[in-house]
Amino acid sequence: MNHNSLFKEFNSNSNPFGQFNNFLTQFQQFSSNFSGNPETRVKQLLQTGQMSQEQFNQLAQTATQLRKLIK
Repeated sequence: MNHNSLFKEFNSNSNPFGQFNNFLTQFQQFSSNFSGNPETRVKQLLQTGQMSQEQFNQLAQTATQLRKLIK
């Protein structure tokens, strides 16, 4: 496997590291365009019905898991 093939495999969606790399890229794009208080924004989405309770619960669970990784 040459260098380019290894790089492509590492960044592919079938590779967990590639998936995480894609997630980080998307998150960086999102955070650079986001303004305001995230907690307030999520509560607004939930109150207006733009986000379901199930989606909110999934988001809260993901946020808890990410906090553990960041600390």
